[in-house]
Amino acid sequence: MNSNTYDQTPSRIIASAQEGVHERLESTVTKHLATNFGKPISKFNTDNYDSAMRQINREKIIFDSGCGNGRSTFQLARNNPDAFVIGIDKSAARLSKSRNNKGEQDPSEIDNYCLVRADLIDFLRLASNDGIALHKHYFLYPNPWPKSQHLQRRWHGSPVFKDIIQLGGVFEVRSNWKIYAEEFKVSLGIAGITSMVSEMNHDNHHYISDFEAKYHRSGQALWQLLST
Repeated sequence: MNSNTYDQTPSRIIASAQEGVHERLESTVTKHLATNFGKPISKFNTDNYDSAMRQINREKIIFDSGCGNGRSTFQLARNNPDAFVIGIDKSAARLSKSRNNKGEQDPSEIDNYCLVRADLIDFLRLASNDGIALHKHYFLYPNPWPKSQHLQRRWHGSPVFKDIIQLGGVFEVRSNWKIYAEEFKVSLGIAGITSMVSEMNHDNHHYISDFEAKYHRSGQALWQLLST
């Protein structure tokens, strides 16, 4: 894909008073793994989840959680032709940009993905309740919620983390905040899953998402977590 087609908006550097893994991370994750998240699931999210499930046409399933404008979902589908990729985002405005983010390849040639508007917390719980077993699960540049008091808004500190674990698959997290990736590693470890965090190399400019291109071009270090 031509890297010039990516969003050119300047990126911000994450600022946080937190200097390392959150001191309450272990207790928070342990509590969430031991309890069930009882928040009611909306009909809107259930209907959109059911619609996405009906479109699956491959045995392997990949989730692109928080897919934004859908560019990453399309890229993942193109790179994983033997899997069906579901991109989930709650923002209608972001998803409305998906038609302009397919790159140079005709999107009609790619039949193994769909984009879904849904609250990700509800969507992941529905999939977990259905016993979906993922092949891979991507969290690409999620909102890091860098303020210390917002730990439970980070995916690895959220009550839905138990469902994320139950969905399984190979986890891949990319972030421009190293602490986020390190915390996700610790959280996976508490659940008995090993992973590695490393700095990404973008010499060939093979970006998956607009965020990745934007952060790299602004000189920020990018970090990748991969479960093993």
